Amino acid sequence: MEFALYLVLGAIAGILAGLFGVGGGIIIVPVLVFSFTAQGFAPEVLTHLAVGTSLATIVFTSINSIREHNRRGAVQWNLFVWLAPGILAGAAVGGVTAALIQGPILQKIIGVFAICVALQLALNLTPKNPRPLPKRPELVAAGGIIGWASAIFGIGGGSVTVPFLVWRSVSIQQAVATSAACGFPIAFAGAVVFMSTGWHESQLPEWSLGFVYLPAVLGIALTSMFFARFGARLAHRLPPLLLKRLFALLLTAVGISFLLN
Repeated sequence: MEFALYLVLGAIAGILAGLFGVGGGIIIVPVLVFSFTAQGFAPEVLTHLAVGTSLATIVFTSINSIREHNRRGAVQWNLFVWLAPGILAGAAVGGVTAALIQGPILQKIIGVFAICVALQLALNLTPKNPRPLPKRPELVAAGGIIGWASAIFGIGGGSVTVPFLVWRSVSIQQAVATSAACGFPIAFAGAVVFMSTGWHESQLPEWSLGFVYLPAVLGIALTSMFFARFGARLAHRLPPLLLKRLFALLLTAVGISFLLN
């Protein structure tokens, strides 16, 4: 049953990754926390295990999403190459930061973040008065902030990257596509750090590689890679406002449950 849940979760995460450029982690982490709790994993490690596992799955989810967006010429590689160095450094620091936070507190932080993302989606909040494209040093600095926050929350960074790029005069389709590309270095660096920081943790379940639970990675990756391409196609065909608001309702429920848990 748990593996079937991971397959369904991967399909949902893949669609979200391609459609919104969010990497899927914003829904993967809460579901994994609930799943790991039901499986009786130690409370001291299950939140970190959910975040690390989420980042590992986004490595696979982002690949097909990037391919589909790039096939349509939407990825702005000239921006990505300067965001990437900051993202890698920020994600590494974010992974270490998350390891220093106790599991219950980390759940509360993720709950607040989920509600903030829900408000942004439900109200369709986008930056006003777009500014010119950022210069290279600003892109590196922005990448550092995006990578740091994303590694803590176990997400691909789209909920931060997309508004930033739209604010800097990048079209929404190109912002989503470029955000999908940024999700790969975020996830890769973050997953490596979570593996290393949890390597000697004694309370981890079997089949864990540090703070990465391999059965969940396998199940989610199997379906997310396929459905990410489907989501990317939808992003170029459908107005996503209604879907965003429905997704926002789900995130609000998740955030509240984390805060009340």
